[in-house]
Amino acid sequence: MKHKKRLATSEWRLEEGNYSPLSTLPSPINGRLVSVSIPAPGVDTAVFLQQAIGEARFFWSEANSGLTLAGFGIAADLFAWGKDRFQQIQTQAQELFTNAVIDDEGEERPLAGPRLFGGFSFIDDFTPDNTWSIHYPAQFILPHYQLAQQNGASWLTLNAILPPDESPETLLPELRAALQTRLKLLQNPVTRSPSHPITPSPLHLNYPMSLEDWSAMITHATETMRSGPMNKVVLSRVCEIRYAQKVDVDGALAYLNATYPDCYRFLFEPRPFHAFYGATPELIVGVNGRSLRTMGLAGSIGRGKTPAEDDALAQELLNSAKNQHEHALVVESIRRRLAPLTSNLTIPDEPDILQLGYIQHLHTPIQATLKTADGVLPILQNLHPTPALGGQPRELAMPFISQAEPVPRGWYGAPVGWLDHNLDGAFGVAIRSAITQDRRVWLYAGAGIVADSDPQAEWDETALKFKPMLNALGIVNRKL
Repeated sequence: MKHKKRLATSEWRLEEGNYSPLSTLPSPINGRLVSVSIPAPGVDTAVFLQQAIGEARFFWSEANSGLTLAGFGIAADLFAWGKDRFQQIQTQAQELFTNAVIDDEGEERPLAGPRLFGGFSFIDDFTPDNTWSIHYPAQFILPHYQLAQQNGASWLTLNAILPPDESPETLLPELRAALQTRLKLLQNPVTRSPSHPITPSPLHLNYPMSLEDWSAMITHATETMRSGPMNKVVLSRVCEIRYAQKVDVDGALAYLNATYPDCYRFLFEPRPFHAFYGATPELIVGVNGRSLRTMGLAGSIGRGKTPAEDDALAQELLNSAKNQHEHALVVESIRRRLAPLTSNLTIPDEPDILQLGYIQHLHTPIQATLKTADGVLPILQNLHPTPALGGQPRELAMPFISQAEPVPRGWYGAPVGWLDHNLDGAFGVAIRSAITQDRRVWLYAGAGIVADSDPQAEWDETALKFKPMLNALGIVNRKL
């Protein structure tokens, strides 16, 4: 048994084998995290999530490392707002894990142990509107049950917050028994999650912004850049969809997992049937000790119908002065922000091509060694938003976005990911995403605008970026 760090934003009591929250506060209360893990061979992630329909649910999966994480229920709920929201979450997470009792059969297991799932809104003064009504400017949840899988290994974890007068050691046998019971349910499921979307055709599909309004917004941006110091801004538009019944989030997520395994797939569902999910190609940062990975991703073009067409389009993208300029702004901003914090900062001189199922991007992989190991959140605060989703310079692009876009972004374009008990973790940029409320869905798609951007071309690019989520919801061949 290892004693890590501690805190709880919720107090819990044991009632018939389940933990129930007594209170949830924005600041710590007295309590102690107990986390128990066991090997979980033969458990399917889709089954894990399907058995938890009707509860808070969380999911993260990435291609390069093969890491998949899932969780359900709420053991602790951390939230914050304002300009210091990153620091607030850092402090709360440190307190949560201080003096925690983390039991994984006495051995260090990288996959086992508690993880927080969550993210941040795009802007720090975000005020939730109807679409984002349950989301905080920053929110991280420690699930009651977690599943972690990588390279054939699989671990199931149970997290609980105990009052200070409870002895963790006396409850460990009961917690392990509850974990074994849950494991049997997962290994012998009654039903399995569908492998494809089953959400029926929508009753209503609407793009609130017309091409005329979009063109006016883009023209205003390009004129601003030609006459002033702002040299890039990312602007977005939305799609609204309504159904006669609840959206099949599990089917959509299964489609994304099958179709976009080279992306970072995520689900953040803090309240049942209120889910934010997607398949983003962009990692804003991953930190493990002093090891850091990130990327520059900007500049886009479609895929061809044949390998020859693919190659021709990729070469067109590489030869595009507009796209190379847009990409260079992103990479240079990342270089400038990471240089004081890192050693051995490795950035290729030229971008390569990242090919996804429907689109190609200019892509620059970036690696570095951090000077100090303070976790992922300080780096995340430093990088968000990169010019890939905000603009350059940041202090001019961000207010321009807030004034120009008619619909609040909420968590779109913002960091979403996970933290472990060392405060390491990984975060993707929440693009190619959807926010679902019962029978209603909002999709977002954006484009990087520079001084020579063409409104029609940028409109077509956003149409291309809507496709992953439209297809995941079973919507094809619709006018964009």
